[in-house]
Order: sequence, then structure tokens, then C-alpha cells
Amino acid sequence: MGKYRYPYQKIVDLKTSQKTQAEWMLSVAVGKLQLEEQSLEQLEEEKQHWADQLLEAAANLVVLSELRVMQQYMEHLEECIIRKSGDVKTAKMEVDRSKGYLTEKMMDEKVWLKAKENANGRFSQMILLKEQNELDEIASVRFKTAVRQA
Repeated sequence: MGKYRYPYQKIVDLKTSQKTQAEWMLSVAVGKLQLEEQSLEQLEEEKQHWADQLLEAAANLVVLSELRVMQQYMEHLEECIIRKSGDVKTAKMEVDRSKGYLTEKMMDEKVWLKAKENANGRFSQMILLKEQNELDEIASVRFKTAVRQA
């Protein structure tokens, strides 16, 4: 029996490659999201640290100008947190978009793999039928030869 060669194998390979690329893109997007979330967490921790410092400084009768500088820095941190929250939201949207793209590519690949599987099944059936016909022909010839000799 001959080995089956799917005529659209290059398309199957392309679909598999596209799926692999989509997986990589999702991985990159998840990595970026994690970095953005870590950065946001660090900013929030730093803001909390300075809020504690500001309370401590106010209780210890620190110079007003130092309190004002601390307050301005906390306001700056708050602005950074707002921007970073936007970055996290954007990164989450990119992860969602990448997931959707990956799902689409996985479905594409699955369709082509199923088509290949079906074509291979038809090929196998055709080969089995051909072999059965050959065996039937051999049996028929032997039967006819046996009948003539008898």
C-alpha cells in the first residue's frame, strides 16, 4: 500500500505555523500584562510607603515645606498609578485580543487537520477496496482454473 500524500499539506503546515505564532503572541501579551501589573503594584506599594511617611512626619512636627514636597510626590505617584492602570487595562485588552486570535487560528488548523484526516480515510478506503478487488480477481481466476481442470 502506498503512503498517502495530502495535496494541501502546505496549507496544513501554514495553519499550524499560524497557530504557533498566535500562541507566541499570546505568551508575549501575557508577559507584558504581568510586567505592567507588577509595575502597578510597586507604584501602589511606594505610594503606601510615602503615605505612612507623611503621617509619621506630620506627627513629628516636620517642616511644612517637607510635608508639601512629600504630598506633591504622592500626587505624582497617584498620577503614575492612574497611567499605569490604563497600561494594565490596555495589556489586558491585548491578552484578550490575542486569545481570540489564537482561538481563531486553532479552529482554522483543526478544520484543515480534519480535512486531511478525512482525505486520508478516503484514501485508505480506496486502497482497501483496490486490494479487495485484486484478491477477488485472484480468487476468481483460481476458481475458473480449478473448474477447467476438473
